[in-house]
Amino acid sequence: MKRFVWFLRSLVYAVWLSVTVAPWGLMAVIASIFVRGTPLYWLCIAWVRLAMWGSRYICGIRCRLTGMENLPDGPVILAPKHQSAWETLAFTTLMPRPLCYVFKRELLWVPFFGWALGRLDMVHIDRRRRAEAWNKVAEQGGRYMRQGNWVIMFPEGTRTARGSQGTYKAGAARLAVATGVPLVPIAVTSARCWPRNAFIKRPGVIDVSIGRPIPSVGREPDELMREVEAWIEAEMRRLDPEAYAPDARSS
Repeated sequence: MKRFVWFLRSLVYAVWLSVTVAPWGLMAVIASIFVRGTPLYWLCIAWVRLAMWGSRYICGIRCRLTGMENLPDGPVILAPKHQSAWETLAFTTLMPRPLCYVFKRELLWVPFFGWALGRLDMVHIDRRRRAEAWNKVAEQGGRYMRQGNWVIMFPEGTRTARGSQGTYKAGAARLAVATGVPLVPIAVTSARCWPRNAFIKRPGVIDVSIGRPIPSVGREPDELMREVEAWIEAEMRRLDPEAYAPDARSS
């Protein structure tokens, strides 16, 4: 019975997202003819706030945020754990500055959502062309940070199941070293409520823990990323110990 209720709430939430994203996406595309940059970003984030409102009041998913005092005033690169689509939406509403996501260009093909995303100051890359992708990240990421945006890159590259650990890639660390800005590690337990590639969302609390900025000046990218990985994975085991128990099953 409980799982059936979760299914119904998830279904209502899916309808909520579909009904709200279409007009908002079209509005953003039309608005982008006249305004770009930060004003357009916050216009789009108004829809994300609707999405987050729905996740809380339709699905019963709440967020417990700690470590906001660790965020610096200047440019920074955020390096979060990636377990579900929840954090890709939620971080835009939690952070005080516009975020510049580095993401695969296929997302631009998603109707309405992708169309609006393509009009924002983001970095979309072709993962098959690694050298070209890195040059684009370095050039555009640095430019957007100079504009006052924060760059956000998921070190694992893709979503991982609850209780698992992906391969941490050095892209975010390379950008940090190239630009001299710090990396901020972030632990997120979103799979507790919003499992990877799952339609059914479960009510509960998602913990978001923001670590202290890690300086990048004079560091090697691989070494820097190992420090980010160590902090995130240790914090994940503190926040969600049952997921990492020897007999735990991935969600």
